[in-house]
Amino acid sequence: MKKVKYGIIAVVFGVAILSFSFKEDLFLVSKNLDIFASLYKEININYVDETNAPQLMKTGIDAMLDSLDPYTEYIPESEIEDYKLKYVSTQFGGIGASTVFIDGKLFVNEVSENYPAFKSEIKPGDQLVKINGNIILGKDRNQISQLLRGPKGTAVDLVILREGKEILKKLVREEIKQPNVSYSGMVGDGIGYIKLDKFLENSAQEVKDALLSINKENPKGVVLDLRNNGGGILQEAVKIVNLFINKDQLVVTQKGKNVDKTITYKTVLAPVSISVPLVVLVNGNSASASEIVAGSLQDLDRAIVIGQRSYGKGLVQQTFSLPYNSLVKVTVAKYYTPSGRCIQKLDYAHRTEAGAVQQFADSTVAVYQTKAGRNVYSGNGVYPDMVINVMKLSPITISMINKSLFFNYANQFKKEKTTPASAKTFQITDADYSAFANSLADKDLTYLSRTERLLSDLRLEAEKENKSAEVKADLENLKYKLTSSKKSDLSIHKSEIKQMLETQIISRYFYEKGRIEQSFQYDKELAAAKSLFNNQAQMLAILKGDGNYKVIGKPIKDTASID
Repeated sequence: MKKVKYGIIAVVFGVAILSFSFKEDLFLVSKNLDIFASLYKEININYVDETNAPQLMKTGIDAMLDSLDPYTEYIPESEIEDYKLKYVSTQFGGIGASTVFIDGKLFVNEVSENYPAFKSEIKPGDQLVKINGNIILGKDRNQISQLLRGPKGTAVDLVILREGKEILKKLVREEIKQPNVSYSGMVGDGIGYIKLDKFLENSAQEVKDALLSINKENPKGVVLDLRNNGGGILQEAVKIVNLFINKDQLVVTQKGKNVDKTITYKTVLAPVSISVPLVVLVNGNSASASEIVAGSLQDLDRAIVIGQRSYGKGLVQQTFSLPYNSLVKVTVAKYYTPSGRCIQKLDYAHRTEAGAVQQFADSTVAVYQTKAGRNVYSGNGVYPDMVINVMKLSPITISMINKSLFFNYANQFKKEKTTPASAKTFQITDADYSAFANSLADKDLTYLSRTERLLSDLRLEAEKENKSAEVKADLENLKYKLTSSKKSDLSIHKSEIKQMLETQIISRYFYEKGRIEQSFQYDKELAAAKSLFNNQAQMLAILKGDGNYKVIGKPIKDTASID
């Protein structure tokens, strides 16, 4: 009897503590709001110079939220539409063209088929000079976006510069639909392929439609490509996992400080493809919802993950309405895959004294088991079952990209060459490559090779140790040899330069679809997936835990991006 009484007393005492703590929190919130409101008022009234009250408030809010994590953010009314486009909807009113800044000037980078820019024969390489009479020079990306976008059916006048001549183009905005699935279909060897770019509204339905179409071809395997997919809506990720997993299976659990934010998500429908072998492709830019899909399918032994370690974002955000049509997006929970692991990489709760964010220590990484007993790991993203060494671009290629040399040459190529027979097999000839190399003769192609950077560091170290005079001749001789060897970089790095150039050229003829199809011939991850589908023994070995974490190419330490 006494035990029962003591138990009741303990519960009552615990509730009392919680109640007191809650009241104390409310008091501190109320107190600090009063202080902040008074401070804000006095600054606006008494500061020596004129202040911008809305901007002052936003600066204060942003500084406060920056101390938490980069995903907790304030969205004022003026930015609501951009927020919805980025995080929620795939539709907006516009002209169907993407743009790029080159030397402070704005050029059309790509046009989408069957949209206003395409119908008006606006071409990549056209320079945008005016939008509805507004001169573009000096405006930033957000200002230009606001000028180009608008309600469906409204007019927009563009002045473009093409080959030295100004041309007026009158367009009518249409509803632009950016699909979540940018490409799907059969890619040879009986393999189905679905490229999912984001997890916004209707993404699960788009994947389902693509999967149903592929299933009609009786594929020997399906590839779900989540590379460079930064995520989106959690519920869409759950629905996509459900396409491959039986009903009533745990997909993900989110756990927050607030008990109301602790939610378990399970599959609720019958699957569309329960037995066809599945490979998921990820890389260092696959984040959030992408990691939920890849991690859950890996934990449930339904898919083999190929690529590089994913980004490592294990946080869940929820949007709350604020006064005057503004919003705040708050990180409310962490999510956990079916095995119980959280793949969050950076520890925002424990910063250094300087305020820097660090990765969770290796000692905190824990081992978990998949449904079949394979080892998987928490923290630092989703580890692929088969790691493909990522291609690192050479300094000369990076320099060409930054200076838009591929972009400019592709525009010239389109003017001079007929349409290629097929995007899937397109490659430039040696003569085409030589012509490109010759076009660089009068271009600024200055760059530092990795060896030159090391040489510069060596020179600084020699100066610190007062040994410059002793090694000066050797360093100068090495510098001369490196400068001479750079002349052969166009030959040494021909393969990667060629790929970059082909990507730009083929998009001029076949747009985004053609660019994706042309890239398949160089896609190491896709090639590894095809090889795996043709080797059932290897697939079974990986799913049993005997063959996972194989590295194709040289070992890599960590291919995940840093926040």
